[in-house]
Amino acid sequence: MAIKERKEREKQDMRNLIIESATQLFLKHGYDKTSIRNIAEDIEYSPATIYLYFKDKDEIFYVIHENAFDILDKLFRKHDSIANPVERLGALGRTYIKFAFENPDYYDLMFIMRAPLSQIKHEEKWSAGECAFGYLLETLTQCLDQKLIRPADKYITAISVWSFVHGLVSLYIRERMCILEMPDDMVRGIVNASFENFLESLKT
Repeated sequence: MAIKERKEREKQDMRNLIIESATQLFLKHGYDKTSIRNIAEDIEYSPATIYLYFKDKDEIFYVIHENAFDILDKLFRKHDSIANPVERLGALGRTYIKFAFENPDYYDLMFIMRAPLSQIKHEEKWSAGECAFGYLLETLTQCLDQKLIRPADKYITAISVWSFVHGLVSLYIRERMCILEMPDDMVRGIVNASFENFLESLKT
């Protein structure tokens, strides 16, 4: 392996190590209580080393966000072959719920944890996050154009769908549905059934 290629690999390995450490520390202590020094101590390097790869904590959090949204967007894109947009919308909702069930830590970082995303403001495009939302918006637009769901503004409908599903999975992830006093599999079933009912309410 050429020296240049080896250095690039080592650089990426270090970035990945920092990202993995930061992810766990953010989840354990929260964004505000995690510092660059904490991350450096966790990976047993100096804080100065961290700054060779990221300009600040915001940039690290931004990269974690991008990686998580990229995973979700790729899961969404697996439904490209579904021609009927209402059926595709249902598939997107189920995929979103399944992603949250299987990746509660990532979901928390993406949608629940309070953290300043000032880095996004400095980027020309929040690529992965915009792609995921854009795919939902595109699917809903097709539903509206084909008169498969009740007439409404596409942006209002997109936010309504997202908010409804986010509310369901957030209640589940933060264990607020314990009030139901049911086994976990039954609670998950209720989350899924609630989404199906909501989807039916949109149809014409």
